[in-house]
Amino acid sequence: MERAEQKLLFESGNELAAYAAKQINYHVMGYYPITPSTQIAEYLDTMGADGKHQIALIPAEGEHSAAGICYGAAAGGGRVFNATSANGLLYALEQLPVQSGTRLPMVLNIACRSVSGPLSIKGDHSDVMYTLNTGWVILFADSPQEVYDCNICAIKIAEQLRLPVIVAFDGFFTSHQKRNSYVFADDNAVRNFIGPINCDYSVLHPQNPVTIGSYMNEPDLMNNKYQLHAAMEKARTLIPAVFNEYEQLTGRKLKTLKSYQTDDAEVLLFVLGSAYLTAKAAADKLRGEGKKVGVFSLGTLRPFPSEQIADLCKNAHTILVADRQDSYGAGGGNMSIEIRAALQQKGQTQRVISRVYGLGGRDFYENDAIALFECCFKKDVQSFDYIGVYPGEADFQPEPYFQPVTDAENNPCLISCSEENGKVTVQGGTVRDTTARPKRLAPGHGACPGCGIPVNVNLLLRGIEGNVVLLFQTGCGMVVTTGYPKTAFKVPYVHNLFQNGAATLSGLSEMYHKMQQRGELPEGDITFIMASGDGGMDIGMGSAIGTALRGAPVILFEYDNGGYMNTGYQLSYSTPMGAKSATSHLGEKQWGKTFFHKDMPQIMAATGMPYVATAAESDPNDFIKKAAKAQYYAKTHGTAYIRCLSACPLNWGDKPNTERKVIAAAVNSCYFPLYEVEQGHTTLSYDPEQKNKKIPVSDWLKMMGRTKHLCTEKYSERAAAVQREVDRRWKRLKLQAAHPEL
Repeated sequence: MERAEQKLLFESGNELAAYAAKQINYHVMGYYPITPSTQIAEYLDTMGADGKHQIALIPAEGEHSAAGICYGAAAGGGRVFNATSANGLLYALEQLPVQSGTRLPMVLNIACRSVSGPLSIKGDHSDVMYTLNTGWVILFADSPQEVYDCNICAIKIAEQLRLPVIVAFDGFFTSHQKRNSYVFADDNAVRNFIGPINCDYSVLHPQNPVTIGSYMNEPDLMNNKYQLHAAMEKARTLIPAVFNEYEQLTGRKLKTLKSYQTDDAEVLLFVLGSAYLTAKAAADKLRGEGKKVGVFSLGTLRPFPSEQIADLCKNAHTILVADRQDSYGAGGGNMSIEIRAALQQKGQTQRVISRVYGLGGRDFYENDAIALFECCFKKDVQSFDYIGVYPGEADFQPEPYFQPVTDAENNPCLISCSEENGKVTVQGGTVRDTTARPKRLAPGHGACPGCGIPVNVNLLLRGIEGNVVLLFQTGCGMVVTTGYPKTAFKVPYVHNLFQNGAATLSGLSEMYHKMQQRGELPEGDITFIMASGDGGMDIGMGSAIGTALRGAPVILFEYDNGGYMNTGYQLSYSTPMGAKSATSHLGEKQWGKTFFHKDMPQIMAATGMPYVATAAESDPNDFIKKAAKAQYYAKTHGTAYIRCLSACPLNWGDKPNTERKVIAAAVNSCYFPLYEVEQGHTTLSYDPEQKNKKIPVSDWLKMMGRTKHLCTEKYSERAAAVQREVDRRWKRLKLQAAHPEL
């Protein structure tokens, strides 16, 4: 086979995964942003905006739905692509056996990352190991070059086996580090290597209807799983064949089992991913000292090359398996367990030592590898241990960074509420009234200058009397306030993931009341408040609606900053239509976000919850009074919801010292109207038309770098569409407010 022309690029693993996807020209990518895999979708969106591929990038509201998008697209018989990491992978996990069990090929890139909690965004292998039993072929790349090469081979393998394929690589180490790498100079060479789609069945052929995913009992299910097993066994010969074909085309050899200096090695070190390159350098150094050491790694985790591993290890007296994750309670990580099993299956009795290293992205240096090699030459060493941990202080007594907020400070009786004829009246509640209340979110957090989150959280808490427990979903608000070992909160605080904050808080609230009923907690009162933003009411909307329908006595507070800001500003469902973001670029073929912003207050009002309100820092007195109302309703009627518009100057592209004016313009343009839905009845809190302050939406859009392009002639129709939708929603809201039943 004649070698195809290659060209040299200096790119990262994420960039090369996207470049390979662009050359393959997949039909569909369903995605949801999560660090450190998000850049793959961002790079593809950039190329798509310039017309360099025809892939439909579909932004899901969570990783579970992204996996569903991919499954549905694969059922249509086309080529499908996705990328994720960490808890996002786990959220999508139940979809993975569905994909493999119905034998629908696709490719999923995993930029491997630590699984929380506690939350960490750094690289280790604790996520990908959850996929070992899902029926997917798993390739593992140790360099950006291999990320590219594996992606090209993966789709060919997937379609020939009719199995989905994972391409895994180390988050941040491989995903973000740039290296000189070769790619096909001509996209057609990639497509010729892969070949045409050969789809055995598709639900898009009505003349030949099929049922995919039928209900199945034994023995049919047993046969189905056996066929999946047989396909995986076929992969043992197919994958090397595809790798050999790829080598003839490129000169680059991919291997299922990688080894270095292993032929005469007495001691072998196993590592997976980018650590393999570091371990090779350590082996060279020890070889220079006359020590017979070698290194091996895997290019495929599934199918697992047991026989090859046993054959490679047969002459060594000690094998140290270093896992970048732990299978807790099993005496080693998954690779330790599987390599021990491979040796035992062949009757080999070498000493196998297991070490867990590099969790949470802890660097692995040459000296670390040398230390692992050296312990193999000792007789008495623990068979299992962690490296890089430090002992705690047994007598350590943590001291609070802040004095707790006292009952007297929590209850200064600054605000009172009374209800009459289905309406709650607030006495007090102005900025001046609440100056005596201490800040529960203290200064000294790590938010960017001009960030609206601490401003809005503290405005909300000014209106809350008594003790408070806060729950923050993942997002900027959580990350900038709780960097271990410090916290910015003077009140009890809990974190849970994007998709489950409201349910978590409702469980906590129920526990409080149940323990009080049983006399296990003293009498008193606590207000439970969830704070969410950064797209948290996209992925977490189902949980929030369920909490509202149950009527849990909690406050759901959304700081709407109009994007997934904590991952670098990808579009969320609350991003303005036409706004540019990291996944809605401007280009010849694209003009920013293509659909209108989500009207979350109206969605929440449709649940029938007793209190829904919008608030803005441009009217702080209104904000505080609504917080007091929300507290009253949460304690007497059920779930309350408040949404505020929260500035993000870094990603909105405006100035920190102008944010209150920007927020006020959003209110005066009616893009973000201020109103309440109180026990089913809508009331306008502020009508800019009556105050002669109403402005065109374009006056707000031009204040921000992310949307000012909409105010040019080129995008005038897009701006007009935004204005029409804002006008429609405002008119509808006024009609609701005027109607006695709405």
